[in-house]
Amino acid sequence: MAEDCILETTGLVKEFRGFVAVNDVNLRIRRGHIHALIGPNGAGKTSCFNLLTKFLEPTRGTIHFNGIDITGETPEHIARRGMVRSFQISAVFPHLTVLENVRVALQRKLGTSFHFWKSERSLNSLNERCMELLAAVGLEEYAGMVTVEMPYGRKRALEIATTLALDPELMLLDEPTQGMGHEDVDRVMQLIKKVSANRSILMVEHNMKVVAGTS
Repeated sequence: MAEDCILETTGLVKEFRGFVAVNDVNLRIRRGHIHALIGPNGAGKTSCFNLLTKFLEPTRGTIHFNGIDITGETPEHIARRGMVRSFQISAVFPHLTVLENVRVALQRKLGTSFHFWKSERSLNSLNERCMELLAAVGLEEYAGMVTVEMPYGRKRALEIATTLALDPELMLLDEPTQGMGHEDVDRVMQLIKKVSANRSILMVEHNMKVVAGTS
């Protein structure tokens, strides 16, 4: 695996009872760049994402991240290595505030994720970092808002903030502008370029304006 390549697949295949969803994919993602995976609906883009992050097990082929074979690893181990993904459907906690959503992502660093007897005040040490991440995606003024009340485009920005909270080396964004109006598309496109500093990004995206403007 070349040093400038953060992620590489060789002969990646996924079959579902004889139906080939992903066929012989050889992918190389350069470190520090934004890449886009494009194609028509049903081409297998999201299935490929699911293989890379191990939400699906490949039928054949190998996946290397930072030169390490991760083909047999679980999604949580891959996330700990620094490869983190988003999903097509907004995946935030609707009845928590914006700040609380980011704090959930940061809580892993305290090692108290399952310490249910601890007071919520024990998480306040994370608030400063939460606000830094919200500022990075332009949401600091929404910190106290209940997430369900936010516009869709802002929720997608919040997802990026929670992804950044995991300190990823490689971010995989699955259709980050799906369902957005023009104003939100432009905002998220600029956000993707902003957060790509010092990290690599691979995204699935149908909007060719976003692909051409970022990758």
